Amino acid sequence: MIASVLLVAIGLLLPAGKADFLKFQSDQHLSWEEQRPDEPSSASADKGSHWALIVAGSNGWYNYRHQADACHAYQILKKNGIPEDHIITMMYDDLAQNPENPTKGIVINHPSGADVYHGVKIDYKGNDVTPKNFLAVLGGKSEQMNNIGTGRVINSGPNDHIFVNFVDHGAPGILAFPNDVLHAKDLMDTIQSMYANKQYGQMVLYVEACESGSMFDKLLPPNINVYATTAANPDESSYACYYDSKRQTYLGDVYSVNWMEDSDKEDLKLETLHKQFEIVKEETNTSHVMEYGDKKIGNEDVADFQGGAAYQRPSPTILPKVQYDAVPSEDVPLAILYHRLAAARDEVLKDKLHSDIKDLLKHRDDVLKTVKDIVGYSSRDLHQSNRILMNRYALTSFDCYEPVVDLFRERCYDFVQNDFARKQLKHLVNLCEEQVPVETIMEAIAKVCKA
Repeated sequence: MIASVLLVAIGLLLPAGKADFLKFQSDQHLSWEEQRPDEPSSASADKGSHWALIVAGSNGWYNYRHQADACHAYQILKKNGIPEDHIITMMYDDLAQNPENPTKGIVINHPSGADVYHGVKIDYKGNDVTPKNFLAVLGGKSEQMNNIGTGRVINSGPNDHIFVNFVDHGAPGILAFPNDVLHAKDLMDTIQSMYANKQYGQMVLYVEACESGSMFDKLLPPNINVYATTAANPDESSYACYYDSKRQTYLGDVYSVNWMEDSDKEDLKLETLHKQFEIVKEETNTSHVMEYGDKKIGNEDVADFQGGAAYQRPSPTILPKVQYDAVPSEDVPLAILYHRLAAARDEVLKDKLHSDIKDLLKHRDDVLKTVKDIVGYSSRDLHQSNRILMNRYALTSFDCYEPVVDLFRERCYDFVQNDFARKQLKHLVNLCEEQVPVETIMEAIAKVCKA
């Protein structure tokens, strides 16, 4: 069924039109450095500083879009006047020189967009992109970052603004990193500690991930000066967009490109965070964009978080509207294979792609059977088992869920690198919310997944 739907979608794919007003072709991209005006000077210290932390938590060519989003965000913050020494970036950095990159050294985030990679200063690369390091950087724990990357952290004070942009895969109560996961409670503990220690005046988080709302729903208090928007509610996928036939991967994510393309063209002193939220919510018709925390912060100017303390509007960048060709994040590997198959002319390549698709679909069946067996062994009867497999419960039982998820990852599937397996964690949520004992669930996982 999924395969049929994807094939129909690919059959409807339309080529993006050219924009006459652009001064460059899609294969001859100007760098953001060439488009950026001089940075305005910093404001006086008593007004507080503006800090930013940008994280792309994935790696691999098929996840191209996440690092492209992150690079684009960096360019926006930099051209809007946040000093480079106040922007900290974490990304695996395996795209620019990737063997699959037909334009070495160039990363784009829109079919007609400029190179967003040039000029990005990456503080933490490769295996340094971890949840532990992320929380240490955010929390200003410089002693924990000795001899790791640049060692830089958010060294903010009680009057400062912090903007955090996280882009990657997610699941209930989880954000993925290349080799590990960040649990929602650990993020909340760090933010609460920062609030108690007066490490910020206001903080804004933009999070692109599946089920990203679950990181904040019923967890982020409305009274600690933190405002968050997410690509999706606690129950649904976020969506990739802009499939590029030359690079054979997706260039962006719907929520992310919507907020960034809005920030590219607007005077951010004349647009509030809530206004941007409403624009992005309307344009992101693939998922439900959500907001959490202190919604009064939504009345602040976007420039107060995405710009320097002395923000001056740079020249606007207006990109042509093109077809999203959006697909749910967990379907991206399969969608890429179907796109490549549709474009293939060599019979040997076609046979390989057919085989890859068959293997991926079989793997999905295996994942579903594994999860069904775990639910069956964990449930007291068939009625409970069916209820757990058919329903969707909100995650509240974190003390049950976290160890169960960790064991599932250890014994069954490393869902950090397995999009479809990660999507099935909702069933482990249901087991915990039905108050099935942790020991019972873990015994079922050990029985089903013996590796």
